[in-house]
Amino acid sequence: MTGIGVEAGAQAARHRALAVLRIRSRALAVALLPAAVAVVLLAGGSTGHLVGPGWDASRRTMSALAVLVLLAAGGIALVVSRARPAVSPTVAIAEESAPDLYRMVRDLADRLDVPAPSAIALTPDCDSWLEDRTHPSHGPPRGEERDEIAGARAPHRRAARTDIAPVLVIGSPFLWWMRVGELRAVLAPVVAGTGPSAQPDIAAARRFVRGLDAAVAVTSAPGRNPVFRTVLAGVGWVARLLLRSCRGHASEMERAVAAAAAERAQAVDYGLRIVAQEQVGLAYAGWDRLLTKVALPAWRMGRWPSRLDAGVVAALTELSRRDRLAEGFASRLGERPACDLLEEPGAVDEAASLLAARLFHGGPAETGPDWSPVAWQEYPDEVVDRKWRTDAARLHRVLDTLGVRRSPDPASPDPDGPTLSRVIDHLTDPAPRPRRTEVRPYAPEEDRSYDGEQAPTGTTGTTGTTGTTDSSGDIRTPEGEAHPGEDHPEDPGTERSTALAARLTAEIAREDAAAAPQGTTPASAPPAPGQGSPDIALWDDGMLPLFPLQPPRTGRELLTDHVTAMVCCAAIDTAGATPGLDWLDGPSLLVNGERAADLTPRVLSLVEEGDPAPLRAWLIESGIRPEKPVRLV
Repeated sequence: MTGIGVEAGAQAARHRALAVLRIRSRALAVALLPAAVAVVLLAGGSTGHLVGPGWDASRRTMSALAVLVLLAAGGIALVVSRARPAVSPTVAIAEESAPDLYRMVRDLADRLDVPAPSAIALTPDCDSWLEDRTHPSHGPPRGEERDEIAGARAPHRRAARTDIAPVLVIGSPFLWWMRVGELRAVLAPVVAGTGPSAQPDIAAARRFVRGLDAAVAVTSAPGRNPVFRTVLAGVGWVARLLLRSCRGHASEMERAVAAAAAERAQAVDYGLRIVAQEQVGLAYAGWDRLLTKVALPAWRMGRWPSRLDAGVVAALTELSRRDRLAEGFASRLGERPACDLLEEPGAVDEAASLLAARLFHGGPAETGPDWSPVAWQEYPDEVVDRKWRTDAARLHRVLDTLGVRRSPDPASPDPDGPTLSRVIDHLTDPAPRPRRTEVRPYAPEEDRSYDGEQAPTGTTGTTGTTGTTDSSGDIRTPEGEAHPGEDHPEDPGTERSTALAARLTAEIAREDAAAAPQGTTPASAPPAPGQGSPDIALWDDGMLPLFPLQPPRTGRELLTDHVTAMVCCAAIDTAGATPGLDWLDGPSLLVNGERAADLTPRVLSLVEEGDPAPLRAWLIESGIRPEKPVRLV
């Protein structure tokens, strides 16, 4: 039954591929039609037929038209054939750096009776796919990569480029989180897709569609002179027309290929594959949580965690511990992890972590003074503490611009020092309104994301609604219209917090604008083959970040984060608290060795309602002295 299903899927895919190739043939026929008519007219005149002034004029007109159409068709065909298709940025894995992984993939391909992938690469994402990199515009493979691709299965001969199987791209979190058997089961349907890639009609149809897609991208690129742009506009119109014509057939072809591959893989580790798919969803949840809560704050400070894949294992272990996802979880961790298939998993993890920073944040390709790696054991001191003090310093700078006094008590030991009392006193509403909500002790079950507890992260955004405040405390938008800083149902908060939030947003926008020229990706030297370096030659650095992680944050959220950062600095400097790292919630404050999970609602009470009572009670309970100056950066 499985064989029948595979054969039916392959036949459906080939049928759709032939439909795509027929569209290509029709386009070629349309391009040759004027030339064919001109040949008929010229032949008729040479044989004494089709003579007369009218036929002579037709011959001249059709000959000129045929030449123009052939030139245009040749130009379009040249653009389509030479345009560079999009290639995913990945970390190349040479066979000598992962012989066990290559052996496992080849054994899997032999069992599925399909060609083995030509190479293996990693992507910093929770996905796996096959990618064809044999387009002529990519040029011949380089160095060890060329030898590996050409001679992996037959070292004694050099294979033609048209016979090269696609590259297997594996999500790096899978290698660290999954066991060897689980990874094999997850990759079975993907590796099975190399079978249709060897089918000539399907391969030709894919090359044609990829060429059209790349030609559209080339003709849409800005920055060319008007004449060249006009010529490319015509090429782009034809490419879009052909792409629309074959889009439906190409989609159905890929669906049929995927169905045939899934059917072929049914016989390989079927029971284990069901369990492995559960781990895929879990890995995706932990990876997304790690990037947004842990990696993003470090990236914004010019530091990139160098062991993200090892970190996702810790995050998922913590998630499983909190929610008891599986009774046999401990025994599963005792099995061999898939990263053991690599010779140097640490170096590969570092390369994948740097690539993740480039994809999701747009960081540079190399380390430097303002872009350096950070180990997990250094994260609390190098990232969390520094981030809180940077936010606290920004908060006090904004208070200075608003003319807020440093200390209400001139007799204090350091009246000019930055204190938490200054922030609390400024945000306290002198005439508080009735409380809309009651601040209760934190309950994890009330607000859980991925079943993890909420922690005072203190992270800041980079964009938002910009604006400044005038001397009256009103918010002045970039358009110049002043709006009173009064409370609105959709933007709760006191007038002072509204004005302070607007100033913070404008300050962050200015800092980002000043740092933008320094954040561009510098040109880097080509990576050494087989060292786990990103394939930077195959993608455009000017389009980074490709996948930004976080949407713009509101001014109220930024103010809450800054006040929380100031509270954390005061707790560290006056009560012996320490910065910590929660694998699921990012930066966290440890008071007496325990997470301060109930801090956020108390800060919100101050920011949104101008009521400092809950926060002051927590400060007294924790032994934190808000009147003492704190250290800033």
